[in-house]
Amino acid sequence: MGVLLSHLAVDCAEPATLARWWTEVLGWNLDPEDVVDETSDEVWIGPSLDEDVGGIIFLRVPEDKQVKNRIHLDLRPSDGSTQAEELARLLGLGAVHVDVGQGDVLWHVLADPEGNEFCLLRRTPAELAAARADAQAPADGPTNTG
Repeated sequence: MGVLLSHLAVDCAEPATLARWWTEVLGWNLDPEDVVDETSDEVWIGPSLDEDVGGIIFLRVPEDKQVKNRIHLDLRPSDGSTQAEELARLLGLGAVHVDVGQGDVLWHVLADPEGNEFCLLRRTPAELAAARADAQAPADGPTNTG
């Protein structure tokens, strides 16, 4: 038997601001039971607010980010979108390109407004499934998940 991943915790300076930014990126929701304002020390967001599983909690910490993240999110364009469209949308929301030594790759390495790195992969879920079915999917993500 295993355990359930409840949520990913992200240390940050401004939990409310960063949580709102990520709700825009992911299309998720703020927890309606939380009072979310600039004094909030922790703010939870999730795809479904029916249960506290699979979300992200943003926690206020006093120190600034110092080095590259040891863990990061890999985002995939939704079916009906493209990597180029999502890249433009993310940059418009305030994401920035970052170089973490990735070299010439098929995904984009970006950072959120507080500098937390994340990747935007190339393929949509349907494109990835079709490529895998054809057994000709070269890697376009750091974990071979395209």
